[in-house]
Amino acid sequence: MTTESWHERSRTVRIDGRAVVDGKRIDAVAGARFDCISPIDGRKLGEVARCTETDVDLALQSARAAFEDGRWSGKAPAERKRILIRFADLMLANRDELALLETLDMGKPIRYSRSVDVQLAQNCIRWYGEAIDKLYDEVAPTAQDSLALIVREPVGVVAAIIPWNYPMLMAAWKIGPALASGNSLVLKPSEKAPLTSLRLAELALEAGVPEGVFNVLPGYGIEAGRALGLHMDVDCIAFTGSTRVGKQILQMAGQSNLKRAWTELGGKSANIVCADCPDLDAAVAGAIGSIYFNQGESCNAPSRLFVEESIREAFLDKAMALMPNYAPGDPLDPGTVMGAIVDATQMKTVLGYIEDGKAAGARLLAGGRAARAETGGLYIEPTLFDGVDGTMRIAREEIFGPVLSVLSFTDLDEAVRQANSTPYGLAAAVWTADMSKAIRTARRLRAGTVHVNQYDNDDITVPFGGYKQSGNGRDKSLHAFDKYTELKTTWIRI
Repeated sequence: MTTESWHERSRTVRIDGRAVVDGKRIDAVAGARFDCISPIDGRKLGEVARCTETDVDLALQSARAAFEDGRWSGKAPAERKRILIRFADLMLANRDELALLETLDMGKPIRYSRSVDVQLAQNCIRWYGEAIDKLYDEVAPTAQDSLALIVREPVGVVAAIIPWNYPMLMAAWKIGPALASGNSLVLKPSEKAPLTSLRLAELALEAGVPEGVFNVLPGYGIEAGRALGLHMDVDCIAFTGSTRVGKQILQMAGQSNLKRAWTELGGKSANIVCADCPDLDAAVAGAIGSIYFNQGESCNAPSRLFVEESIREAFLDKAMALMPNYAPGDPLDPGTVMGAIVDATQMKTVLGYIEDGKAAGARLLAGGRAARAETGGLYIEPTLFDGVDGTMRIAREEIFGPVLSVLSFTDLDEAVRQANSTPYGLAAAVWTADMSKAIRTARRLRAGTVHVNQYDNDDITVPFGGYKQSGNGRDKSLHAFDKYTELKTTWIRI
């Protein structure tokens, strides 16, 4: 569609901010709502139910009843598979609506909402649906007089809390394996971007997911999120978000019923470019494209760029030539590659880090300012700092915005030491033509994913998660089933 047609459709798109509980659209019990404001131009999209502890109780009662009576967990694997694949088909059939909701809600370019977020989200649901009847349990080696069966069973009622940067995809990463395993689910999307999660619940019902199996509660973390974390009837909680809140989720799990608690948290990923990288143009394009993708609002964004000193000037010259390509534009223009910052709070945070970097002595090469203020939206120029050292806040803390810090090195061992000198360990990269050096470096980098001579290549078949304070457990791949299942041994004497 054209820019004009996307704008036209945006004026008529249906916004329903009510929660989804027990298969029905309902207001919060207390009747409270909050405004959903689009960062692309400041328009009010609608009002969203502000769910609290009472709503959490209702949703969990529904989810527990659905689990205990087996309306989903008791279905044959092949039947659950057919329903999830139908769910994925409906996501594709409604891709334009889902993409538009995502863009209006959190500001990312429509070209990526449609080609990346919808596509990857439906593929995730489809992949886990396809996996359901391809997982086998085990028979343990025993003496002749015994038979020992080891089976996976659904953990029960799952609570999932997701962030605002990839709302639809992060929802799918939880929905797919949780429902494929036979669990019931209560999903709390971020109050900053709840719309696609609510629509997904409707599509799941249309696909045949029984009422009560998949519930969505919009609301604030301190209210609905905290109630889920402390609730005694949640068997497992999966959280994606900041490290600060992730620690609180783990504490809540311990304070309540020792529910299984899984977290995918922050990052400060290091991207190391050696002088012998096989393709400098590709290294530059990878570094620039990855940090500014999704406005820098990615937990695995390579925000620390280590460039070997002998190629630093050449690298920066090429990087500066690419910067105009990432100027923020109208998110509903299919040509735009960088959109709006999610809200005024996040924009203030990012601009604060930029000012801090300048005050600390980093050299601002590009960007550093708000943009497109005349639109009423929230935009920041792609920002590039040189002359950064590891003591600066912009090199130590997760910014979650379009800010790249360049650090130089002359010794690879020192670069690896600095790369690991962070509480995070989500992702990293190394660029070198020497495969032995690449493998040695990858082994030393303390990160859940290490890229070699590329950044961001990915697939549903591989796990995603981090070391250290980037969280525990893994999303994606067959490994995600570990989070949503319990192992049971049945020992039979023959």
